[in-house]
Amino acid sequence: MEDSVFVRRLCRAYAAMLYAYPRDFRLRYGVEMRQFFHDRCRELVRAQAPSSAWVHFGMRNLADWIVSTVRERRAARKPPGMRKLVQEWAVTLLLFLFVTTTLVQAYVVPTGSMENNILVGDHMLVDKVGFENGGNNWSSYVLPRRDVKRGDIIAFRYPEDIRQTFVKRVIGVPGDRIHLANKQVIRNGQALEEPYARHGSPDIDDDRDNFPTAAAPAAIALHVRDGEVVVPPDMLFVLGDNRDNSLDSRYWGFVPSSYVVGKPLVIYWSYDAPTSDYVNWNFAHLEDVALHFFTKTRWSRTLMAP
Repeated sequence: MEDSVFVRRLCRAYAAMLYAYPRDFRLRYGVEMRQFFHDRCRELVRAQAPSSAWVHFGMRNLADWIVSTVRERRAARKPPGMRKLVQEWAVTLLLFLFVTTTLVQAYVVPTGSMENNILVGDHMLVDKVGFENGGNNWSSYVLPRRDVKRGDIIAFRYPEDIRQTFVKRVIGVPGDRIHLANKQVIRNGQALEEPYARHGSPDIDDDRDNFPTAAAPAAIALHVRDGEVVVPPDMLFVLGDNRDNSLDSRYWGFVPSSYVVGKPLVIYWSYDAPTSDYVNWNFAHLEDVALHFFTKTRWSRTLMAP
């Protein structure tokens, strides 16, 4: 897609958002605002900015849009009638929900399968537009994206229950040959250096640490060649960083590329509570947060990139 087309489509979305402003304000400043947005988009395209820069740009503009919209409405000389006010704020709310649910998704980590890099109780925003997703929504056509790469941490729908969202690290992409020998991951004949991996136990479990074995799931067994798993087309092989305590591809198979939700972008809050509190929310957990918010919040993890 040409840069000019890409920028033009983003500007159309931005122009639609301007209708949340009072009419007099749009007539006076609308042209300048659209031009500024257009120029900034062109700068990012020319600089080949990564997806994180685009998400930051989008969230910053969204925040500015909300704040300035509220300010301008309060500053209006003649307050609108109740019916008109409800209509205008309904449009503003719909636009806000549309942008936020399309660009990012909030997610809380309930298990320790990615420790010590991602902890139980990390609340994060997942970038939903950074990866190629096969054209499943409008963002596939107008926002920058790239293919999933080895080493990426991804959020995805759990293949055995798509109502659940898992977070793991991509170890293999289509065509890769993978096996584990005494906990060591070997990909395409080379042992991986994995400073992020954690091994909590020195014991060897063949099904877990010498993978694949005869006990490998059927989805994996169908793709074993000469003792190695060959990742099939449109699939990903993922592992948790906490290798001795992770429900991952070793146990249930591959992740379809279309199941990828996005890439964890930033941890906006981290709270020290057990897995049970996040799997099944309860009043006891709400009480715990109310009483211990300041002492059990992991402040050092705030705004940390996973």
